[in-house]
Amino acid sequence: MKIVFLGGGNMANALIGGMIKQGFAATDIDVIDLGTEARAKLAGAYGVTCHASAETAPAGPDILVLAVKPQQMKEAVAPLVGKLGNALVISIAAGLDMAALSRWLGGHRQIVRCMPNTPALIGAGITGLCALPEVSTDQRAAADRVLRAVGTTLWIEDEAKIDGVTAISGSGPAYVFLFIEALQQAAAELGFTPEQGRQLALETVQGAAALAVQSPEPASTLRERVTSKGGTTEAALRVMAEKGVKEGIVAGCHAAAARGQELGKILGGD
Repeated sequence: MKIVFLGGGNMANALIGGMIKQGFAATDIDVIDLGTEARAKLAGAYGVTCHASAETAPAGPDILVLAVKPQQMKEAVAPLVGKLGNALVISIAAGLDMAALSRWLGGHRQIVRCMPNTPALIGAGITGLCALPEVSTDQRAAADRVLRAVGTTLWIEDEAKIDGVTAISGSGPAYVFLFIEALQQAAAELGFTPEQGRQLALETVQGAAALAVQSPEPASTLRERVTSKGGTTEAALRVMAEKGVKEGIVAGCHAAAARGQELGKILGGD
């Protein structure tokens, strides 16, 4: 199987590293990237073949992974039009819908659109995927295998919901980092050192997430079990409710999804 990456940035680096750990052969992977430093880094770290332009990369690969910034996508894919054959195109570019990608690729329809998140950089990501009808069962399985190299996958049949995936899991790490940041600030105000505050915040978030993963019960039930009537947790949650913390998070997710729709229209325009 020949796999070509268009773009060799952080997410491509994570995918290639994860794929090789999962048994993909470095000799089957080529990368096209304009940056000399990026090419040297990838070649040195993984032994993949790198190219400064599409002209020297293999034509008609089995899989083409689009890993350039969405603002650069139209120009970046232009040299590939007519050279794809029956390639499966996997896009990890945020905001670009499959209609725009197909148009820029000369009508190519074997496209899977993905929304990974930054924990993929340590192999702990989750990726939402959707595919055009022309993508075969085998091609869907191939796309799934590529993205599972950096975490878990979730297939979405309605592309419109990818903006929701972006709002929940794509942007979600930032919400969690904000919560960690708030816990660390509170720890500092309560007299702990930065090191102590970091340890308390990170291990609390990590442990609570692990407990939620392992428990069959909903998060609301787990929360209620920690909340004793008249206790410290109840006092904290009451103030957070007064401040609109939960409502703010939900509203923020809706705002992210709406912005994703707006960016899709802007980025996908000709």
